[in-house]
Amino acid sequence: MASQTNAHIRTGQDGENRAAAYLQHNGYTIVRKNYRHRRAEVDIIAQKENLLVFVEVKTRGTDRYGYPEEAVDFRKEALLLSAAEAYIEETEWQHEVRFDIISITLSSPPTVHHIEDAFH
Repeated sequence: MASQTNAHIRTGQDGENRAAAYLQHNGYTIVRKNYRHRRAEVDIIAQKENLLVFVEVKTRGTDRYGYPEEAVDFRKEALLLSAAEAYIEETEWQHEVRFDIISITLSSPPTVHHIEDAFH
């Protein structure tokens, strides 16, 4: 069981690293990774000019059981919004914000699907 958990954690970390590299390649600055507020966590907070983007990263080894982004449910969305509100308040951010999902499938080659403005 522990090896399955470790593999799951490694898959998630690999996905978050790929997502961060993808964002940087596309002109974003990574402001924070794994920002936690109470029980909520934002995988990546990125900035592009006056836009702050809160990114949920979902990674799967294959898409055999559905696409990674399908795992973002209402509960996850609510937790992400809660953490984002705390971060905005903490940093006194005064500009635009957006919520994105980056879905990564570790196929060969890996695929990265960036869903901008995934929810409000």
